[in-house]
Amino acid sequence: MKPFKAGLAGVLALGLGLASVNAAAAERITVNIGSSHPVQNIWVWAMKNVFQPEVDRILAEQGGKYQIRWRENYGGTLYGFTDTRKAVKDGIVDVGMIGTLWEESDLPLQNVTYYTPFATDDHKLIIRIFDDLNQNLPALRDSWHKQNLVPLSTLVTDSYDIYATRQIKSLKDVQNVRLNAPGTSANWLKGTGAVPVDGGLTTYYTNIQTGVTEGALSFASGIGPARVHEVAPQLTRIGFGSMAFGAVAVNKRFFDGLPAEVRNAFLEAGRLTSERHGDHVAMTAQVWLSRMQDEGLKIHELPAEEKKRWVESLPNLVQPWLDANGEAAKVVLRAYFDKLRENGVEPLRAWDAVVR
Repeated sequence: MKPFKAGLAGVLALGLGLASVNAAAAERITVNIGSSHPVQNIWVWAMKNVFQPEVDRILAEQGGKYQIRWRENYGGTLYGFTDTRKAVKDGIVDVGMIGTLWEESDLPLQNVTYYTPFATDDHKLIIRIFDDLNQNLPALRDSWHKQNLVPLSTLVTDSYDIYATRQIKSLKDVQNVRLNAPGTSANWLKGTGAVPVDGGLTTYYTNIQTGVTEGALSFASGIGPARVHEVAPQLTRIGFGSMAFGAVAVNKRFFDGLPAEVRNAFLEAGRLTSERHGDHVAMTAQVWLSRMQDEGLKIHELPAEEKKRWVESLPNLVQPWLDANGEAAKVVLRAYFDKLRENGVEPLRAWDAVVR
């Protein structure tokens, strides 16, 4: 038995030695990842709970040649919501949440959904469309690259409505009402008499609580975690639609310098992040609507005739955007609406008619 024990000990020692060699051989790559919002936020949740572990899993399944050392900078520890593009572009973080809604001057093409409200409330469809267009439509893809960014996963909202201190029963009820309307969503109030005030989910609660505004254009999966319903307990469903809000993106110079296996892992993890993000947004919106109602939120539907009036009374929101951004904007608008109709969606207003 003694020779057997010795042989077994030798095999075990050899195995441990090989494991040590393999572990030592793995190349560790540091990736700084961050956001302007906390992990509870629907967009950041996707980064922390899907993108990071999926990259790790894919690399491990490829043999563990590369390992990621994640340095997390969530919750605005390095930058605020107005600096998401700059933070990733300039390498403050390598991977981050880009809120294109706040980047109209530098990423205008990415905001096409915000110039074409009342198109669809199917946020999962919006994800599929823009994952495709961001990668395969040169006009859109190149505009990301020009900013030293590579989009990995589309981020969306569920449908925008109005959360306010009062119920909106008709179009006239928003006359002179101050509403937080972030970025280009302020366009949806044109001609209504409402007063748009810029801001983000991190500012709405205080704005409404202190009387700076009387409500906000927003969506359930964002309003709930931010507790805005505590100060704006009246939800009127307007149905502005779901929006392509931005993307999880990586600094292009950093990305181009990664080994091919790691780049592919990033891209595949981005695709999986999109799928899980869509599911998470739906679940979060449903859970929070139920919870907010339990906590006193009152939900109202804007009458169909008033919604029709709202849609038809809006000026040609998309034309100034087209004029400012040239042929590339026309290409993006046509591609977006073609994709909607290919999927059986007919928007309430044919904003693309001007480029047909």
